Amino acid sequence: MKKHHQDIRDLVYVHLNQSDQYVMSYGIEFSEFAAAFSGSLNHLLLLKHRFDDADFNMHTLLEYCPEDRIDKLAAEDVYGYGNFCWIDFTEEEVLNELSGQELAELLYLGHQKQHLRVPFYNKLGNRFVYLAHDDGWYNKIYYRSFKDFFHLLSESIAGKLSELKLEKSILGIRKKRTYPQVNKEILLSLTPFIKEGICISLRDAEHQRTRIDIPIWVMGDFANMDDMYEEYQQISNKPYHAKLIFDKRTKEWKLNVI
Repeated sequence: MKKHHQDIRDLVYVHLNQSDQYVMSYGIEFSEFAAAFSGSLNHLLLLKHRFDDADFNMHTLLEYCPEDRIDKLAAEDVYGYGNFCWIDFTEEEVLNELSGQELAELLYLGHQKQHLRVPFYNKLGNRFVYLAHDDGWYNKIYYRSFKDFFHLLSESIAGKLSELKLEKSILGIRKKRTYPQVNKEILLSLTPFIKEGICISLRDAEHQRTRIDIPIWVMGDFANMDDMYEEYQQISNKPYHAKLIFDKRTKEWKLNVI
């Protein structure tokens, strides 16, 4: 039942696991992730990938993407890689200090998309571990700080709305309208729902003259995104639990919890 990845972009599912410091998601792709952290991402140690412009580290026998090539990587068809997994690190020297045990943990992460211990390494100074299968379809991202997750979500919703809602000008030419990122406080207030698992549907957004309403359903915990998608199809006919509202006049976001 897997959709083509063009269908991913107007539906976002996120489930936050606080104790293990990761978020499961559907609908947010690496290109959006790289854009949200543009200029602040370090080098990426590639655990699973098909990027052909990577450098090689002799100690780990793994390839890595230097920070100045991240934009090039983000422009690739990462979805087409199948598995795409990485951990960021500060400088190449630190890779040479990894122990056999630490390397084993990293290889296990890339292979199983699960951790043996919560994967934040002081040597690497990593902020993230990014584990994806069919990027955007199944993503599991570990965050050293959940502030980064809320930043990504706020940027992603605004970006998706810009992509979807091309306004017709007087001449009938479609022009892209940009939207401000969603206030972090609003998204933080959704945390209890996000811990249960929510679907934010730009697909079902109501576009009115003065506002845009984006429905949110609390859906539960899914590791299989086929099952999540089927649940969305059933739940999307039912009343939503909350909605994000963009006021076109004040250019501000609000949240309405039902």
